[in-house]
Amino acid sequence: MKVTQATPAATATRTSSKLPRVAAAGAAAALVVLAVSTPAFAHVTVQPEGEAAKGGYAVVDFKVPNERDDASTTKLEVSLPADHPLASVMPQPVDGWDVKVTTSKLAKPITSHGQKIDEAVSKVTWTATGKGIRPGYFQKFPLSVGQLPEDTDQLVFKALQTYSNKEVVRWIEVQKEGQEEPQNPAPSLTLSDAAEGSHGSTAKGASAADSSAEDAKSTAAESTDSSDTTARVLGVVGIVVGAAGVAYGVLAGRRRSGAGA
Repeated sequence: MKVTQATPAATATRTSSKLPRVAAAGAAAALVVLAVSTPAFAHVTVQPEGEAAKGGYAVVDFKVPNERDDASTTKLEVSLPADHPLASVMPQPVDGWDVKVTTSKLAKPITSHGQKIDEAVSKVTWTATGKGIRPGYFQKFPLSVGQLPEDTDQLVFKALQTYSNKEVVRWIEVQKEGQEEPQNPAPSLTLSDAAEGSHGSTAKGASAADSSAEDAKSTAAESTDSSDTTARVLGVVGIVVGAAGVAYGVLAGRRRSGAGA
């Protein structure tokens, strides 16, 4: 039986013929990864500076990347959640942008800090006074918001991004649990649970303060009672000493009188 052995040249030829296919497959995989990751980067998102705890206040940043190569972002409109209205919404000035705050009547009034509120901010609009967000850049738009609701785990803010070529991208699709992320997801703010005892901290603090005040009063009262007792004792001692002095003086006078006689 004759055995044919491959020569090094033949092996090299077959290996080199596979390289283009391997390279093509690798390039295709890289393009798929890039295609999947790029849109996520280009989303309009909202993130807290620090923590956004239920029942508290927070500063949140709307991050707006420019995803066009031939146009700038010139306008951002953010609608606040109507199902969980926020009593306090204050924008931070952003250089190169005008800001407009729109308020609307509430279908159902809310109570904040003991006050009944029948209207709240429904939309905040930033409009560029210059070139806006140029291609390859992003901009943050901060808002101070509160009091954050305690009956939900997240707040959804629908946003409209307008470009200098008049194109409008509507970031309004709500992410549904168990489903893939939509093409134009609405910015969503995740709320953390309030720190344990945070809502009762004021009451606890007040109780501690009241206790301290009562202790101080008690100490002051004890100090006053002690002072009064000391004063009474000293007064009695003074009277006794005075009486003894008088008696001694009388006796001494009698002795002198008897000696003179």
